[in-house]
Amino acid sequence: MVAATDEVLEALVGQVAGRLIDAGWRLATAESCTGGWIAKVCTDRAGSSRWFDEGVVTYSNAAKQARLGVPAATLEGFGAVSGETAAAMATGARVGDDRRVALATTGIAGPGGGSTRKPVGLVWFAWAWPEGQVVTDSVIFSGDRDAVRRESVAHALRGVLMRQSAA
Repeated sequence: MVAATDEVLEALVGQVAGRLIDAGWRLATAESCTGGWIAKVCTDRAGSSRWFDEGVVTYSNAAKQARLGVPAATLEGFGAVSGETAAAMATGARVGDDRRVALATTGIAGPGGGSTRKPVGLVWFAWAWPEGQVVTDSVIFSGDRDAVRRESVAHALRGVLMRQSAA
């Protein structure tokens, strides 16, 4: 896979913008471990207001519950870094707009915080689509904190493109 350089991220955003505009959809992001980086690269592109709706960073469990409606039982039962939490985050970010695509990230960027079951570099992703489908995926990235976060941004954007290609 190609490293997620600034140029690669810029190209991915251009492709995402084109696909969303063509579909008449808008993007919302619900980010934890990426800390708003996806929203940043999206809004770096001039004209992003045509296809980018909003981004929310919910780093704490309390914020995930308050801002995105992630159930406490999901966080307690599966943890913040899980497919279930990512799905709930994406679903919460999509609420209220039937033309909105939402993506979510939650993970362990490091350098600490990992465990045997959930190692440093593990990131869960979710994409929620206008017709109600929610897709999750996880990747264990290698590298330092910046590398994990950067690759997560690229993977999240590629997920929008992969779904749009299949639609």
